[in-house]
Amino acid sequence: MALFAPPRHDLSNLLDRLDPEAQLVTRHLWLIDFFAWIRGDSASVPAAIARIVLFLDALNARPGLTERAQAWWQTLMGTLDATTLLADYGFASRHAFMSELAERVRLKLLPATPETVDASELFPLVLNHGFDAQWIAALDESLLLRLKWLLQINDAAAWSPGSAITPWQNTVLEALTFCTSQVRAAGFSPELRLRMSAGTLENAPFHQLPHDFDKVRDAFLALGTLVAPNEGAASTPASSADDPLLNDNLQAALLQFKERLERCRQASATVYGHLQDNGISVNLVFRLRQLRERLLRIRALLDCLTSANPAASTARLLAHLVTVGQERRSLRALVASNSSLLASKVAERSSETGEHYITRTRAEYNSMFFKAAGGGAVTSLTTWLKFLLAGAVLSPFWGGFWASMLYSISFIGIGLLHWTLATKQPAMTAPAMAAKLKDLTDPQALTVFVDEVTHLVRSQVVAVLGNVLVVVPAVVLISVALQATTQHAMLTDKEAHYVLHSLTLWGPTLLFAAFTGVLLFASSIIAGWAENWFVLNRLHSALCFNPGVTAWLGAARACRWANFLRDNVSSLAANISLGFMLGLIPAFAEFFGLGLQVRHVTLSAGQLGAAMAALGWDVLQTPAFWWCAAAIPLIGAMNLMVSFYLAFRLALQAHNVTGVDRARIRDAIWLRWRRAPLSFFRPEKTIEPT
Repeated sequence: MALFAPPRHDLSNLLDRLDPEAQLVTRHLWLIDFFAWIRGDSASVPAAIARIVLFLDALNARPGLTERAQAWWQTLMGTLDATTLLADYGFASRHAFMSELAERVRLKLLPATPETVDASELFPLVLNHGFDAQWIAALDESLLLRLKWLLQINDAAAWSPGSAITPWQNTVLEALTFCTSQVRAAGFSPELRLRMSAGTLENAPFHQLPHDFDKVRDAFLALGTLVAPNEGAASTPASSADDPLLNDNLQAALLQFKERLERCRQASATVYGHLQDNGISVNLVFRLRQLRERLLRIRALLDCLTSANPAASTARLLAHLVTVGQERRSLRALVASNSSLLASKVAERSSETGEHYITRTRAEYNSMFFKAAGGGAVTSLTTWLKFLLAGAVLSPFWGGFWASMLYSISFIGIGLLHWTLATKQPAMTAPAMAAKLKDLTDPQALTVFVDEVTHLVRSQVVAVLGNVLVVVPAVVLISVALQATTQHAMLTDKEAHYVLHSLTLWGPTLLFAAFTGVLLFASSIIAGWAENWFVLNRLHSALCFNPGVTAWLGAARACRWANFLRDNVSSLAANISLGFMLGLIPAFAEFFGLGLQVRHVTLSAGQLGAAMAALGWDVLQTPAFWWCAAAIPLIGAMNLMVSFYLAFRLALQAHNVTGVDRARIRDAIWLRWRRAPLSFFRPEKTIEPT
């Protein structure tokens, strides 16, 4: 959409076309043109306000034009149904996230028609840009009074002699009735009610809400009947003080209704506390946000009726409707707002896991090295089996599939043996580091954070070293053993030269390594999602106590499996997803001719070791080998940095960490590097376990 559509008509042309007897679609097209004229061709709030003043002055300057404008407005209000606009505009028309996503896609792709009696359909055609919210919010009190008088919003006599309230006020009351019923229905939905704290539901806030609103409505209507519809009268029922008792009744009813709304808000807020223990669903978060916004809409509508300045309250509501209308069509806003809590839960669970990957003492440092060495030993077997699989000459898909199975089993084995693969650490440790940024309020906290950075860096360095320093000699030993027993090395000379060609630093190796870092990050997200899904669906309890499961496995065995999955579902999801991404993505990329490959530091080091064993010691004298050897640490660096960066950015958003003084952190880390560079690679001997 263009930033601003140039106005197609000047004011004189618009006033000439102002016809209350015109067809419905003609009136609506005039309204669209009128607001385009107000908007102008630049984002200037003063200019838009000046055009409104010019319009009002022009009405007063021409005899009979004000009456024609008022008749036009009455015709518009008589043909448009504004209830859904006030009550439901900006809210999802579907109750689930995916169906709402599909609805927004439809709104983006299909054009709307101004030939409608639904104000919620006409509104986005008339006020179709975010700038409209700015100039509406900037309307001052004097200008609002002039507009109020022109439109006779609170003058019941001008609309229908003998009427107690205006059509506008009646529409607001109907919108409040609609919103109240929606809030009550949401509060009784099983997804929310079963997760609310029992204490907040004891006074039945959602059950009593419509009853309290009926009292407000009755008091408002009773107060309105006191306004005598004399000729020229322009009173506001809600502000009438002819009967202090009735006015007190309205204020008491309003107070009780607002207190009930607050109890409904408190009850819905308790759901978030239960989500921390019972998992998060995007659909559940979607419902909670809708409920919270409806409670706020009710308060805004009440202000349009009962505030000291209802015109200003109405202007604020219209500006808000413009804003939510823009968001209503945004796919990005829907995904971002409803996945933030899920991202927070993923980051929180990853943060808990990531703490185990950070070494702070010499004993933990040594333990990490030996765990990484075990991971390197398993990867050497994976490397051998991968080359055996490549010799089977399978189709790209089946080759990728069985490679995925091999990687997944290998990664799962490393996890079950409590060993480690270095490149899986960054995506887990980044949320743990981001959580600590919340506490950077004094210099001492900054020093502690820099200590954590050094702990993290050396933990990842020693893990990479443990993987690489074991996988290379282990692969060489396997290749030598194969040569001695079968007279064939792990690779042929041709395959070995291809390995050197593919791993060289002069090729796209670092680009592929960065892409592998993205896959490592994605596997951590899948791991957090899987654990949240396991908890959300209460699968631990289901596996332990479901009669069908216990009859099949036995009660004791079912609980053992349930406990195993509870403790390992995150690790299993990460390992399996990473294995399949490493194996299948290159196969799919080959199908589309993309030539995309993966470069994992431990697997790449194992492949280089196999090539060295196949070509013999003479290969150490060739530049090709050393260019590959130089690429290995850089592959590791790209794997680590990309996955850590992506996880860290997500964790900052999930933990709502803002306003971080990056320069102060960068200077502190640089100071530590200059003063104690070895602390980034090995722990000091003086450090004692805490």
